[in-house]
Amino acid sequence: MSGFVIEHGVSGLTATSEKFSTLRPSDLTMVFLVREDIEAGTLPMPTLTVRDIGSAVKDLAANGVGAVKVFATGDRRDAQGSVARTRNNVMTRAIQEIKAADASMTVLTETCLCSYTDTGECHVSDHAGVPDTAATTEAIAEQAVLQAEAGADIVGPAAMLPGSVRGVRQALDQAGRSDIRVMPHLIFDSRLYDGYRRTMDAVPASGDRRAFQVDPQRPTRAIQASLDFIVEGADMLLLEPAMFCVDVLVELKLMCDVPLAPFSVSGEYTRLTDANGDKGLLVELFTMLKRAGSDQIITYAAAELARTLA
Repeated sequence: MSGFVIEHGVSGLTATSEKFSTLRPSDLTMVFLVREDIEAGTLPMPTLTVRDIGSAVKDLAANGVGAVKVFATGDRRDAQGSVARTRNNVMTRAIQEIKAADASMTVLTETCLCSYTDTGECHVSDHAGVPDTAATTEAIAEQAVLQAEAGADIVGPAAMLPGSVRGVRQALDQAGRSDIRVMPHLIFDSRLYDGYRRTMDAVPASGDRRAFQVDPQRPTRAIQASLDFIVEGADMLLLEPAMFCVDVLVELKLMCDVPLAPFSVSGEYTRLTDANGDKGLLVELFTMLKRAGSDQIITYAAAELARTLA
C-alpha cells in the first residue's frame, strides 16, 4: 500500500559499514484534527474543517508525504458516543475528502469515542457509572467498519481496552473488510496530551485515563500490552508519546515483526517548536526515532518538515 512505507534494512553496524538514518518526507505521517467549526485562533492545536482537507492533502502529496492520521469530532455528544457510529459524520466525510483529493494517500484513523461522548471519556459506562468494556468494544467495532467503508486503510483502536482490538478485527472481517489493517494505540499516561484534548473537546470528566493507559514506570506492562494487541489481531502498533517510548520501541523491534510507528503528540509539537516556529528539535527527535527502528513517524509537523526535507 502506498503512503505508509515500510523498509527493512540490514540490522547492526560494522566497522566498515554504517546504516544511515536520513529523515525523509516519506517517513512522516501527517496528523489532521478535523472539527465541524473553525476556531483556529482560539484552540491550542491547528485544526481543519472538512472543506479544508483537499488542498492540505494535495500539498502533502506534492512534498512527498503519503499518509494522514485523522482525528475528528462533532458538535453533538451523548453518553454512548452515538455520532461516532453514524454515517456521514465528520470522520467519514474527512476520509472521503482525503481520498477524493488523492486516492493514493494512505488514511489512518483514530477509532475511539473520546471526541463523541459527553464525558470526554474513551468508554461508555453502565448504569452504575462503571466502564462497560463489552459495550465500548462493540461501539468501537461499529465505528471501525464505518471508517473502512468510507475509505480508511488503517483503523486505530485507541481505548486501550482488553479485547477491543479483537473486536475490531472480527467486525472488519465479518463486514468483508479483511484488507483493512488494524493499528492500536499503545498509550503511556502523560501530560503531553493536553493540547489535543482541549482542541478536540476530549478532556475526560474523570480527570485522567490512568486506569486504561500504561504507567510510565512499568515498561514491561507496555511490552505485554503490545504483544497482547498482536495476539488479538493488530497488524502494526502506534506508540505514544514518541519521545517517551523509545526504550519500548527498541525492545519491540527485537521481539515482533510488525511495523512500529511512534506518534509525536500535541505536547511534543508545542514544546519542541521554538518561538520563531523553528522545528529543528523535532527533526532531531524524528531522526533518533528512525535510528531506533521506527517504520513511520506520526506528527503534526509533517507538512512543515516535508517542505524543508524535500
